[in-house]
Amino acid sequence: MPPLPLIERAFAPVRAAIAANRIPGAVLGVVDGRGRAVLAEGSAQTVPLTRPMTRETWFDLASLTKVLFTTPRILALAEAGHIDLDGPLTQLLPDLRQYDAEAWERRVTFRQCLGHLTPFPAVVPIYTLGRDPELLRAWVLQNEWRAGPPVYSDVNFILLGLALERFYGKTIRAMEPGAGLAWSAAPEASAATEDCTWRGRVLSGEVHDDNTSALQGAGHAGLFAPIDALLDHAQGLLDGTGASAGVIAAMRAPLSDTRTHGWQRAHPGWSGGDTAPAATIGHTGFTGTGLWIDFAAGRAWALLTNRIHPTRHFDSGIIALRRAVGDAICEGD
Repeated sequence: MPPLPLIERAFAPVRAAIAANRIPGAVLGVVDGRGRAVLAEGSAQTVPLTRPMTRETWFDLASLTKVLFTTPRILALAEAGHIDLDGPLTQLLPDLRQYDAEAWERRVTFRQCLGHLTPFPAVVPIYTLGRDPELLRAWVLQNEWRAGPPVYSDVNFILLGLALERFYGKTIRAMEPGAGLAWSAAPEASAATEDCTWRGRVLSGEVHDDNTSALQGAGHAGLFAPIDALLDHAQGLLDGTGASAGVIAAMRAPLSDTRTHGWQRAHPGWSGGDTAPAATIGHTGFTGTGLWIDFAAGRAWALLTNRIHPTRHFDSGIIALRRAVGDAICEGD
């Protein structure tokens, strides 16, 4: 099925979610060897003013930063021989827990962080400790982290981001984010996120993630892009022009039942739906974003929503919506 009829089928649950006021608006894009199709509907902002959602709307991609920025750069460093993925983070962060040579954090590897196979907690409100980004970086490196079972953890990618900063000698926000991507966007051109309680304003075009804001750039969140930039990126991974063969292979290589290097892999109950082929990888972002790449079909899709606008404290149904869209796309031509 060509992209246009396919996207019409997949957009039906998105349109229903907007009509039910579960999400303010959304943009859905599909790309394959026959072309691409994009549909946009609803509002990019509803509070304190209303703006329409369009194909050109920029989105806070949240945790898609992990796979669009941090993962390929760490994998490229390994491919070039600058780091050993199975070696500890101390290759680039020798001062990690520097006052305790036996600390477990000093043995955590780059590969474990990429696959979320470490004992770090899922998330910690680093931003509550202050607004000095260098002090917060030092705290992340010297904090005695409480070890637990492996979970999907922002801390893994905060540390990977710090490793990139050390290698390149500049902050993440001073690095080139990638074609079509940015670290901020014009407020009037962006999908609004939350009416932030601690910043005291509706966020639009500035990063929603609290820790990324306080750190003034981090490896786990912070990128902005419109739909076509994501589809371009996905097309580059599908046709091999977007990264080296080795980096793309690592992005697809399983590290666990649910994850590869950086990405999720298709598994029961995942965000890409139950009909996604085993060769599919994907990732989501807290703000309501997601990108999935089906290497078997040579197809990718991105669903971008502003589901946390104006508040995250609401059941938007985003989990079921993502799965419904994925099933509609992958259920067959």
